Formats: sequence, C-alpha cells, structure tokens
Amino acid sequence: MKKYILDLELRHISEPRPGYAVLQLTDPRGPLPAMVPGQFVEVRVDGSPSTFLRRPISINVVDREANELWLLVHAVGEGTRTLAHLKEGDVVNVVLPLGHGFTMQASKSYLLVGGGVGTAPLLYLGQELVSMGCKPTFLLGARTADDLLQLDLFRRLGEVFVTTEDGSDGERGFVTQHSLWTSASFDRICTCGPKPMMVAVARLAREKGIACEASLENMMACGLGACLCCVEDTTDGNVCVCKEGPVFSTDKLKW
Repeated sequence: MKKYILDLELRHISEPRPGYAVLQLTDPRGPLPAMVPGQFVEVRVDGSPSTFLRRPISINVVDREANELWLLVHAVGEGTRTLAHLKEGDVVNVVLPLGHGFTMQASKSYLLVGGGVGTAPLLYLGQELVSMGCKPTFLLGARTADDLLQLDLFRRLGEVFVTTEDGSDGERGFVTQHSLWTSASFDRICTCGPKPMMVAVARLAREKGIACEASLENMMACGLGACLCCVEDTTDGNVCVCKEGPVFSTDKLKW
C-alpha cells in the first residue's frame, strides 16, 4: 500500500485510564488514506529534546464517517508521555500506513485475544470484521480491572470475555485459562499483547488446530525495514517485523 507523511490535527484527546491516552486525529485537507487492521503508524514526537526517533503505534480505530484515526498511547517513556500530553488542535506528523495486517475472511468465526495495550489493534479488526458480516468474540486480559481498556467499545462489536490476574473482573487468571476455550470453538484466532501471552495463545491454538495470527511488538525505529532493529527469526529466516509484519501466522514464528 502507498505510504504517506501527513500532518494530522488532534481533534480530541481522552484518558481511558491513568497513564493512557487516545488521540483522535483528522486530516482537514481530505479523506484519510486506506488502512487495514494490524497496520501501524510512525509518529514524530515534537517538543521532546530527548526523543529523536518516531514512535510506532498501532492503529486503534479508523472512523471513516468522522474522518478520524485513533491511536491508543501508553505513556511509558519520554516520547509517549509527550504524546499523551498533547492539546486539541496540535499538529501530529505521522507516516502511514505501515506493515501488513490481519487476514480477514467473512465466512469465518474469529476469536480476538488481547492483553494490555495490545488490545488496541483488535478494536479496529473487530470493527472491520463486523462490517464484513462477522460477529467477533473478544477475550481480553489484564492484571486488574483498572487495567482493562475500551471495554465499552469492544462490547459494541461483539461478546467480550475478560480475565484478570487478581480476579477483580471476569475470570481469575490468564487469557489461556478462560473457560471459553472449552465452551466454544472458532475458525481463526488473532492475538496481540505481551509476548508470553501470545506464545501461550499460539500454543493453545496449535493444539486445537485453529489458524492463528499474532501482531508482534518488537522494538522498532524506522518502521520501513532499513534499520534492522525489529528482526524476528521465522521459518523464512530473519525478517523485519515492521516490513514483513507486524502480523504473522504463528506457524511462521519459531516460538
């Protein structure tokens, strides 16, 4: 897909949980480019003297009617903290869309499994699956109920199941321990989140004979496959996650 460098306007910023921000960006000059679930953007961080590289952020939502791109930002470092403190009306320079997204098939039943900020791309994926006539099921995990993100938006798209490590919401434990795995069956699984979680989901999917795709979150710099910062060892050899992924069939990953 063609890539663009755009100055987008921050139309609205919200804080779904302390330490997180949702940036709702728009292009006042015209429609946003085509983007698919699982792709990401590289955001330039202005106003941070210690942040020299763009920050890769998953596409959270694309609202065509409002001409908005949503980015869910976890403020964990100087760069992301700067983004989380932007003001409405600020200009945000982005490179987009980058990478390859999830496989979507209208006739399949999907289980979307996410943890932490890794749930971000699953919201757009769910949105697009619904537009294709699918009714996705979501399985979302977090340490506590306070760490669950955007549940109201997920519930608009499909049935949502939750696990928390402390049992404060949903079933206690990890996503791979939820009773859903024994009470329902699916054609495809898509997952994004901490690597140990994705490895466990991929192993469970393999045991059940279900096709599974994972969106990797390797550390990235350029986002274009030039710096070799995000290399992953796969059955096809070492590949750049930003260029060949970030979404891979788990059969290709040497987990």
